[in-house]
Amino acid sequence: MNRLVFSPVTRNILARKVSQITPLSFISSGKLRLDEEKLKGAQWTDDAKVVIIGGGCVGTSLAYHLAKKGVKDVVLLEKSELTAGSTWHAAGLVTYFNGTTNMKKVHHYCMEVLANIEKETGQQVGFHNCGSLRLATTESRLDEMKYQLSRALWHPAPIELISPEKVHELHPLLNMDMILGGLYTPNDGHVDPYSLTQAYATGARANGAQIVQYCDVSDTTLKENGRWEIQTDKGVIKTDHVVNAAGLWAREVGKLAGITLPIIPAHHQYVITSSLPEVEALERETPVIRDLEGSYYLRQERGGLLYGPYEDREKMDLCYDWYDNGPPQGFGKELFQPNLDRISDNSEMAMQLVPCLERAEIQTVVSGPITYGPDILPQVGPFQGLHNYWVSAAHTYGIAHSAGFGDYLADWIIHGEPPFECAETDPNRYSPKWCTDEFHLAKARETYGMNNHPPFPKEVRPAGRPTCRTTPIYELQKESGAQFSFSAGWETADWYALPGDDPGYIPSFRRTNWFEPVGRECRGVLENCGVIDLSAFGKFELTGPDSAKLIDYLYANEVPKKGEIKVSHMLTSTGTVYAEHTVSCMDPERFWCVTGGTSELHDLRWMEMVAKERNYNVKFEMISDEYMVVSIAGPKSREVMAKLTDADVSGESWPFMVQKTIELAGVTAHAFRLSYTGELGWELYVKPESMLPLYKAIQEAGKEFQMVKFGKFALDSLRQEKGMRGWGMEMTKGTNALEAGLGMFLKPNKEADFIGKDALHKTKKEGLKRKLVFLTVETDGVDPGGDEVVWCDGKVVGYTTSGCYGWQVGSSICMAYLPIELVTNGAIVQVEVLAQKYNATVHKQPLVKHETRR
Repeated sequence: MNRLVFSPVTRNILARKVSQITPLSFISSGKLRLDEEKLKGAQWTDDAKVVIIGGGCVGTSLAYHLAKKGVKDVVLLEKSELTAGSTWHAAGLVTYFNGTTNMKKVHHYCMEVLANIEKETGQQVGFHNCGSLRLATTESRLDEMKYQLSRALWHPAPIELISPEKVHELHPLLNMDMILGGLYTPNDGHVDPYSLTQAYATGARANGAQIVQYCDVSDTTLKENGRWEIQTDKGVIKTDHVVNAAGLWAREVGKLAGITLPIIPAHHQYVITSSLPEVEALERETPVIRDLEGSYYLRQERGGLLYGPYEDREKMDLCYDWYDNGPPQGFGKELFQPNLDRISDNSEMAMQLVPCLERAEIQTVVSGPITYGPDILPQVGPFQGLHNYWVSAAHTYGIAHSAGFGDYLADWIIHGEPPFECAETDPNRYSPKWCTDEFHLAKARETYGMNNHPPFPKEVRPAGRPTCRTTPIYELQKESGAQFSFSAGWETADWYALPGDDPGYIPSFRRTNWFEPVGRECRGVLENCGVIDLSAFGKFELTGPDSAKLIDYLYANEVPKKGEIKVSHMLTSTGTVYAEHTVSCMDPERFWCVTGGTSELHDLRWMEMVAKERNYNVKFEMISDEYMVVSIAGPKSREVMAKLTDADVSGESWPFMVQKTIELAGVTAHAFRLSYTGELGWELYVKPESMLPLYKAIQEAGKEFQMVKFGKFALDSLRQEKGMRGWGMEMTKGTNALEAGLGMFLKPNKEADFIGKDALHKTKKEGLKRKLVFLTVETDGVDPGGDEVVWCDGKVVGYTTSGCYGWQVGSSICMAYLPIELVTNGAIVQVEVLAQKYNATVHKQPLVKHETRR
């Protein structure tokens, strides 16, 4: 086989080619060109509303969107020239496709901008609207296509699963022997990153923003008056908001403000060939190819081809020396020497798929840095603990993300709250408490190497684990067969493998090895009782003379009295759900607020912001690691409690949603009478040193009641049957509290003002257009999991939010948002799972009553 790039002669030629690329060059349409725009100076200003640090496509997009929305005092500072760093050498792929609900909105907006920005700014962006094809070459990949299709159709972007024949029609250069189908998005394509950045910059300037190039930032300081001082080599500039959009330098810029962002550059390579007769003979440009098994993308580049592999994690290369010391002084538009051995496996697969590639000559190899956090998603939003410090960094797909996140962050800065839910990109999701360098680097390598790995439901990747966040019962859980996943640094048991079960995770888009064990755990809880570790909860303690005032203003529910627990929701000004907490009054000026672990800093930042704006005298303490949580649930849990404590645990003495501090098996516990299973139960908050003896005592006391250990999968099934909403699923920034069915927790007529109060009254007056419902689904060996499309009479009418198998009702179940006219008991709709439509019956009320209502 004549292998494209691997002969010694070719390697020497390639090395010479790469070394000859000039620092101010950009690859566009298969040729090198110098930056022809003269570097424009900007009149220096010493005061601004927003200062953006970084002039790549992400920073210039934010400047453009802020200025276009009316913020005139916007200044962008670039240490070199626009596009330096990662933007200038990017391959420029843009797509409607993304596997997550919220990121689809980001991608969709980007494509809208590309359709209009040339006309608006007069700057061509080189957009090739050729479409894209994600190829399935195995049965598992075909399932992946069906999985993604079922989660995409309720979003406003054309996408379809096409046959091998249609794939070949669209891309006649492909070897069809291995292709089973493809996911086709006809409006995708690729763009010139340099020109797109210049278009953003042109639009920003036209709307009053200033862009200052060759301006090096040396310090960022938050002053006592709440404003920032930015020290540069051109002088000092004061600003209300500072945005770190510094790309390769974001970690270094973060250190200037006293924070350490988990960001590291990785070496990424792509190859451009010279012209090929087969390509030149094509009548139209072929779609961008993403060969998922081969882990590379491939597109036309004029008369040749361009392909870019994501090599295996064992072969890929991170810029370890940059991690501690930053990029080299003066680095801007330079490249690395290529390492062809790293991409040899991917290249061979590319040549098998596109045979003419084997005969191609290389024109250019681009080997440049792109940034990675611990996962594939960027870090976007305000940073907790730093007033008006914003981050927009770790954009692995910066070109495709630039417009969407520019608009998203501009809205957030202007209005004080995000325009839609995108908590998965919160820069606070990786707390320095547990996100160590060791963890980050292991995750970055894993994430790059598994770039095209199938997104199997509930799969959690192992690199970097465990962190310091393991509970005192972790080893005991492992001995009991616990199968762990990962949440906010914590190791959390998903399910327990008993003798005879297949442990681990067997990847599948269908029911797999944990299905029956989860059923066993559910039955154990429902018939007797079970114990679960819930220590991963985020926990805050609020103290001070204004703590009750803050609680009253933050939440739509009433302030709990001493000993009471309230399920309370923080709403936005538009009445959507920012967060759900259980709020407990421990003392008149001392409250506990408990949230999901993944949102602890997301929520704390909001609470701190509101307290600061209202000038409330409140002290916040995050106690997530100070208290562990053991929960027992099930009809016999009261009998277990009675064996462990002298406290009266009867229903008359200890009703639902009441907390007490008790002695339990010789341990002091804050005991909350509630359970997310919807069954009789308690959550027991104890100091770490008390957790292991308490857990052992609970197991011993539970033996005569056939107590089971259960994990998150069983918990999720039990809560869905009871209709208990989950934040980030049924409740988000995109759902108002009334359509989510939270009315029993809302007190719109309470005397105190609270965030979202006016919006609630407005929504009640105008009425709802949709509502959350509960569905039983007639499936066969597969269950919904959330984000699937819902059909009725051949039309898309809604989407699911959560889904699983309900062991008590004996059916696949899910929750879904449907238009109000379909919210009728017994109405029939279809839920699409793995590209097949299954009949589903609508239920207005939860499928199983909560234990307090039976």
